[in-house]
Amino acid sequence: MTTMELLQAVSAGELTPAQAQLQLKLQPYEDLGFAKLDHHRALRQKACEVIYGAGKTAAQITAIANAMAAHGDENILITRLAPEKAEQLELSAPFWYDETARLGIVNRTQRQSAAGTIAVICAGTSDIPVCEEAALTAETLGNPVVRLYDVGVAGLHRLLSKLDLIMSANVIIAVAGMEGALASVVGGLVDCPVIAVPTSVGYGASFGGVSALLSMLSSCASGVSVVNIDNGFGAGFLASRINHMGEKA
Repeated sequence: MTTMELLQAVSAGELTPAQAQLQLKLQPYEDLGFAKLDHHRALRQKACEVIYGAGKTAAQITAIANAMAAHGDENILITRLAPEKAEQLELSAPFWYDETARLGIVNRTQRQSAAGTIAVICAGTSDIPVCEEAALTAETLGNPVVRLYDVGVAGLHRLLSKLDLIMSANVIIAVAGMEGALASVVGGLVDCPVIAVPTSVGYGASFGGVSALLSMLSSCASGVSVVNIDNGFGAGFLASRINHMGEKA
């Protein structure tokens, strides 16, 4: 059933508005040949499709982003976008790019739809690229974000000096490589959800982030969940979902 047919059915009393909305949520995608673009994802998930830049050509990314922009989508995220590929994009809408996070945003519109704050905390400076991917994702999805960087357990006083900021957050994203201890420390200090992000930062025995991942999965602190290694985007998206569910009393 086309959109017009749905509207006519509602007008004729054959469908309720709620039934028509459900039909819209399940309507087909746009087939670009190499990709099937889900224009109705925002109806279901409150956020449009996110383009994963790694493994796609600049031409493919351009075609997807332009199709989304033509549909009226704003804040189209392109993750894991290499700088040289970002320079090759030929987009029909304004484009913003952050090289540290390797994150591009098409039709960037800065607006806040959640009152609560997401705190993005990292253990060391080497973790900042993953932190920025998380922070910019959360900001793009309408969340106030505060950043607290280089406060790992090797100098615990740096973290404890910011307790007021940490304890006032609705959600915390804790990013760490090496032994990944930051997530457990933060988890033991706060009463809000903590999303732990292991990074691939570390020497040989860190196994590209596996050591931090296992430490975070084995955390003794309650209320800590874990996303995959270097998955700043996933952490930022999940934090936004939590933050939009309700404000802290």
